[in-house]
Amino acid sequence: MTERSIQETYAPHNACFGCGPANEKGLHIRSFPRGDEVFATFQPETYQEAFPGMLSGGIIGTLLDCHCNWAGAYHLMKKGGLDHPPCTVTADYAIKLLRPTPTDKPIELRARVIESTGDRVIVEGELIAHDKVCATCRGTFVAVEPGHPAYHRW
Repeated sequence: MTERSIQETYAPHNACFGCGPANEKGLHIRSFPRGDEVFATFQPETYQEAFPGMLSGGIIGTLLDCHCNWAGAYHLMKKGGLDHPPCTVTADYAIKLLRPTPTDKPIELRARVIESTGDRVIVEGELIAHDKVCATCRGTFVAVEPGHPAYHRW
């Protein structure tokens, strides 16, 4: 593990189940910017399966929600010329499960900002296994202000 993820760089004490490096029992999503997109690789485990060999839809939703949220936060940081991403939360997101997601090999997550206005972004993401898109996501992520319960989470 030579390259530090966005989460490890900017939120090493974050305890989010999906993306928090500090959550001992979490998924530990590690997102990396590459051009206009953010990528991650994730190795599913059998305890995350809905049925033998296939990933749970709830885990898929968590992976895409957290990964897309970080794509949005990273975008807002770059857009605003900030040295740290603003803390963002999910305003809404929708997952489409297109086919079962096998757990026998690492899966890939991709996310890109498609719209950005002020303190909010709309992000689209994909979960890919065996070179096939198995699930997609579209969500709105918003930077929160002081006083919001999530403001200091990273």
